[in-house]
Amino acid sequence: MSPVTHTVLDSLSAANSGTAAVYDRIGVGYSTVRRPDPRWAALIRESLGDARTVLNLGAGSGAYEPESLQVIAVEPSREMRAQRGAGSAPCMAGRAENLPFDDRTFDAAMAVLTVHHWSDLEAGIAELLRVADRFAVVTYDMDVQSDYWFTRDYVPEIADAERSRVPSLERLTTLLGPCEVVELPVWHDFTDGFMTAFWRRPEAYLEPAVRRACSAFALTDPAAVERGVARLRADLDSGAWHRRYADLLERDHIDAGFRLLTGTSRYAAAGAEAES
Repeated sequence: MSPVTHTVLDSLSAANSGTAAVYDRIGVGYSTVRRPDPRWAALIRESLGDARTVLNLGAGSGAYEPESLQVIAVEPSREMRAQRGAGSAPCMAGRAENLPFDDRTFDAAMAVLTVHHWSDLEAGIAELLRVADRFAVVTYDMDVQSDYWFTRDYVPEIADAERSRVPSLERLTTLLGPCEVVELPVWHDFTDGFMTAFWRRPEAYLEPAVRRACSAFALTDPAAVERGVARLRADLDSGAWHRRYADLLERDHIDAGFRLLTGTSRYAAAGAEAES
């Protein structure tokens, strides 16, 4: 990997994007709720294969970064960068759409639950493919998530807000090129507190700190969220929720629409062909 000095990392600054503003607001206490689940971490690490150098785009507080590899992180939010733990990978302020790295600088690039925040998806994917030989992208399918019980029955406005920003799998795979798509299960004791993580723990949605750590709540009409949470509280108090969703209480995991997309960059493929 080309050397990237701490001086360069410290001197680069992100543009004032909407994503950075959102996470500067909701990022307070984020790492307490959003703790990486080791089962996902293992699957993501496995997907990186024999890569030694990795670029983590939209890196947040550093969740899912493989400690055994040489990682450089890119994150636009000051609040999120501040929550990276001691000893975590070097992190620069920057955006996926404009990366200060040469072509094929990294063996792999990872982007975990971030592409839906990028202001220009096509530019971000083009940059991801340009700077790395392979990729591992974690996203979610809104066709699945819109039917999630909390969204469907309590705050359907979340689905409307999410569909306006979450790219379809068809669009993502078209931009990325040939790739493998693998389901990432969400277990009942999942530690990463994104919205659907609490599918068997509905009481969690009553906690403001839980809702604050999820961008889906932050970007949905607050009045709609409050109405839905009030209905959920009433259903939990009356026992209606447990009667209606009794089948969930016996399940170990669900498909909440999360997908791991992996493949080889077209730049790397073209380079290999030229060398043969």
